[in-house]
Amino acid sequence: MPDPVAQPENIHGTAILIGERGVLITGPSGAGKTTLALTLLDHCRARGLFSRLIGDDRLLAAARAGRLVCRVPATIAGLAEVPGFLPRPLPFEPGGVIDLHVRLVPKAEMARFQEEEISEPVAGCPVPRIDLAERNAATALPAVMARLSIAPFL
Repeated sequence: MPDPVAQPENIHGTAILIGERGVLITGPSGAGKTTLALTLLDHCRARGLFSRLIGDDRLLAAARAGRLVCRVPATIAGLAEVPGFLPRPLPFEPGGVIDLHVRLVPKAEMARFQEEEISEPVAGCPVPRIDLAERNAATALPAVMARLSIAPFL
């Protein structure tokens, strides 16, 4: 029997695609969601991996067939907020399945070592989650790449 179609939940976050995997980045305003997303996109493109923005700042999230799907609202499609500037255009995909939830938290709240299989429901759908220090894309980048088993972590 198919999943009932639920109304998408409007969430505060940024989502990207890396290869065939979707990454949702959440955290409070100013935590570095867009900076981390742009860093990941640039890192992957430089290595020849497909990477695209799904949406920045607001997403429509819904459970579909047991997976979390995030879509960008039409009004902000293809735009990323850049601190100190108006939103700038970027290549984007209108939606994608999310495989990893990166939650940006204050450094003091982050565990040094995290269990491999922490998951948290987003829009009613459980998604594997890691917590990383907010405003620190340099240390978050290798953690996300390691978790997704992307080079150099194979």
